[in-house]
Amino acid sequence: QVQLVESGGGLVQAGGSLRLSCTVSGRISSINIMGWYRQAPGKQRELVAAGTSDGNTNYADSVKGRFTISRDNAKTTVYLQMNSLKPEDTAVYYCNVKVPLSAYWGQGTQVTVSS
Repeated sequence: QVQLVESGGGLVQAGGSLRLSCTVSGRISSINIMGWYRQAPGKQRELVAAGTSDGNTNYADSVKGRFTISRDNAKTTVYLQMNSLKPEDTAVYYCNVKVPLSAYWGQGTQVTVSS
């Protein structure tokens, strides 16, 4: 069974930093894309950042220049380094992994940015 285990969320003041991690375990076929989504209260889940197996990355306009996604292929772990955090970054952050014909989600980790 495939599991995505996230860590690194928490409470931080505006301007601070957090680093999220997501490790994939279990039998899984070739991973195409690993990424992070977030969902704030009353809002739809949105893409924050994603990275492909060949090194391409994609970011939401709202986080460009502040967040960095990286991936450790050997350990099937994806990271999200979040700098210069803003109160509007407050949300539950979800790890997402896409493989051929399927996708998996983590359980979510809360990120709260105080003003």
